[in-house]
Formats: sequence, C-alpha cells, structure tokens
Amino acid sequence: MQIKAIELKPTNPFTWASGLKSPIYCDNRKTLSYPTLRTHIRQQFVHAIQKEFGPVDVIVGVATGGIAIGALIAQEMGLPFAYVRSEAKKHGLGNQVEGVIEPNQKVLVIEDLVSTGKSSLAAVDALRQIEAEVVGMVAIFTYDFQQATDAFQAAQVKLHTLTNYHLLLEKAVQKEYVTEDQLETLRNWRKSPAAWSDAYLNQ
Repeated sequence: MQIKAIELKPTNPFTWASGLKSPIYCDNRKTLSYPTLRTHIRQQFVHAIQKEFGPVDVIVGVATGGIAIGALIAQEMGLPFAYVRSEAKKHGLGNQVEGVIEPNQKVLVIEDLVSTGKSSLAAVDALRQIEAEVVGMVAIFTYDFQQATDAFQAAQVKLHTLTNYHLLLEKAVQKEYVTEDQLETLRNWRKSPAAWSDAYLNQ
C-alpha cells in the first residue's frame, strides 16, 4: 500500500480488463522498482518454497508478472529458470514453455497475483503437457476468491501466497487507509465481484 502496488478506492472504483468495476487494483510489478522491498519479497519466496515444498529442480514464472521475480528467486536458489507464455508463439518454434525443462523434473511455479486462478492453472496445464511434475505454486497475493480455491483443489495444485485479501484489509484499517464503512464495502466486493460491479454501475 505504501508504494501503491495495491490501491483501494471503494467510492471511486477501477475498471478491470473484464469491464468489471472493482474497489481494488493490484500491480505487483511496482515492487521491482524498490530494491529493499524486492529483496524482502524474494527472500520470503525462497523461505516459503523451502518450507512448504522442499527441493525442486526448476523455478518457472508465469508471464508476465511472474517472470522477473521468478528469475530472481531462481538466481537466489541456484536453480534453472523457465517461464510459461499465456499461449504458444505463432512463429519460430511455437513454444509456450520457454527454457529447458526435462520430463519428470520437479517444477515450482511463481505468480505475482492469483485472482480466479484461470491463467495460473493454464500455465500448470502447459507444464504438465511437457511432462513436468508441478509440485505447487507460490504467489505474492491472492484475492481469496472461492472460485480460485475450488479450481486449485480440482487441479490438485498446492498454492501458497505471501499475503492475501483478508490480511490486506486488516492492515488497511490499522494504517487508516480505509474507514470501517469502506471496509464493509470491500468485504462485500470479494463475496461477489460481478454483483458488486453491477450494483455500482446501476446506482
């Protein structure tokens, strides 16, 4: 919140790419511009990977948000790095997975943000298609949507995040970024983003 990687605007919401109105916008790429914060996030990722997943063979970033932080993590851990595109290239080798991953290697996937989980799990599917063993995924932040929780469970992918929407709201109140009334609005949005957006547009 201090560097505005996450902004909260309950009364003047953002417009997401989907067209939905949202009281929150998350841009974790901003953290890369702050060396101290960037280092802290990298260290927390490494700690989480070692604690929650154990030894892995390759660190894999999800394009585009997971590429830079994934490369930093791989460097810190002395591991190979690869990344997954949102779709296969339409020229050259036609790769969707860029880098070297051998069949049955244990890979740990890096994301910056998990919302519905759709794009994150599409990357997992691409890795499984080349016979990589996906041991799990670590992300900076999640909105904690039930849709994402269900999707990760169905795909049998363990997800660990450094922080989440509930902790964000707690800190936002402590730091007086939002009022108690705004807090209720933010809680209601997470329960049903589409319904919240429709209500805002129709008011």
